[in-house]
Amino acid sequence: MPFFTIATFNVNSVRSRLHILERWLSANPVDVLCLQETKVSDDQFPLSAFESWGYHVFFRGKKGYSGVAIASQNEPEEVIYGFPDGKNPRDDDRLMIARFGDIWVINTYVPQGKSIVHPDYRYKKDFLMRFLEMLESQFNDEDKILWVGDMNVAPEEKDVTKPETKRNHVCFHEEIRDLFDTVKSWGFIDVFRKHHPEEGQFTFWDYRVKNAFERNIGWRVDHILATQPLAERSVDCYIDREPRIWERPSDHTILVGIFDI
Repeated sequence: MPFFTIATFNVNSVRSRLHILERWLSANPVDVLCLQETKVSDDQFPLSAFESWGYHVFFRGKKGYSGVAIASQNEPEEVIYGFPDGKNPRDDDRLMIARFGDIWVINTYVPQGKSIVHPDYRYKKDFLMRFLEMLESQFNDEDKILWVGDMNVAPEEKDVTKPETKRNHVCFHEEIRDLFDTVKSWGFIDVFRKHHPEEGQFTFWDYRVKNAFERNIGWRVDHILATQPLAERSVDCYIDREPRIWERPSDHTILVGIFDI
């Protein structure tokens, strides 16, 4: 049976990371690549680079802030930008949905939230609640769905260094972890944790923390979640740490999922 491969990567500016994307894709030609925090307006997106690598790419973003993209070797049958209800245009560059045959790929850049007293934290909670409402109205848990991206949530204590110091952080606060669990319980399985239950597995190392990567002071906030029909066919899901040590890296690295479909 064929394999379906997907990767997710918060690039922290797609134009600044083209050298990493080209190098990585040449060695890892995944079927689908989901990007977050592209930080570029649509008219400035480096479309020709992706085409030269053999990828179709769909994107939505604005200069210097947020932005999502889905690149794929096969053109998707359907692409949706933002929530289907269209209630908040602010969501359009944080959520994309693409359908490849009977597989739905949902790419999200969940708001970070800034602080628990900031209005963006309310937006983060609203985003996740609306996401759940979308799932309940548009899909069922027997659909083949991959929900991937930078979720800005570390679900468990082992998903962050020194969790006792992070209790009030917007990506680790009990309230946001409970909400994330509520969304997951709709029908998603954490594919990475299915294969790798051990501690010290991170996808993000803050630039502002001295030698964070070398000391492995990080967070696991990037995820590949799958509904049961795909999760049961997952072969592996792994964090590729290598791009984090390349020249001019993102503060995140690449998470890869492999499915025997």
